[in-house]
Amino acid sequence: MKSEYKSTMTITSLIILFPLIIGLILWGELPEQIATHFGANNAPDGWSSKAMTVLGLPFLMLFIQWLVFLLTSYDPKKKNINDKIFKAVLWIIPLVSSAVFLATYVTALGYNLNVGLLVNLLVGLVFIVLGNYLHKVKQNYSVGIKLAWTLNSKENWNRTNQMASWLYILGGLLFILNAFLQQIWLLIAIIAMVIILPVLFSFALFKKEI
Repeated sequence: MKSEYKSTMTITSLIILFPLIIGLILWGELPEQIATHFGANNAPDGWSSKAMTVLGLPFLMLFIQWLVFLLTSYDPKKKNINDKIFKAVLWIIPLVSSAVFLATYVTALGYNLNVGLLVNLLVGLVFIVLGNYLHKVKQNYSVGIKLAWTLNSKENWNRTNQMASWLYILGGLLFILNAFLQQIWLLIAIIAMVIILPVLFSFALFKKEI
């Protein structure tokens, strides 16, 4: 492991586990069942035990973080992944998960916090960051729009990821808008847009033998 990635993984791992320390400090004040999922109108619709929320979920995020790192590190086309893009990807889980876990503690302690607003804002920012990098990504198996057609054609890859780049930025802006609207239909529309349209676009290029 390169020293720069070693330091990045050390710092991001500590950030992921930071909510665990806060949870242990607040252990006596937290309820036995904690709301960990919120639906429309910021209403909780999913709960986890205190042990799972404080101990289990942070370690799950840590496992996912290291899985992402290892899968990307051993990508056969790793040389095509820009270091800045790789590092940006490695910071997504730590920042988002820590913010969400801390917000979960705040609501569990009885404070009124609009979790839907926070989550939509965070996801929106993530989409905008990814959108700004997607058009720069070269063919690889870890980052980008990875389809049979994009992996088989460099031009298909480039065009599809350039198009997806704008969709992700637009999706990010719509997520930020939805932070204030909090409409389920808009959330579904955004997700469908960033998933389905790049696939259809790539397939259309493939049919044109691109």
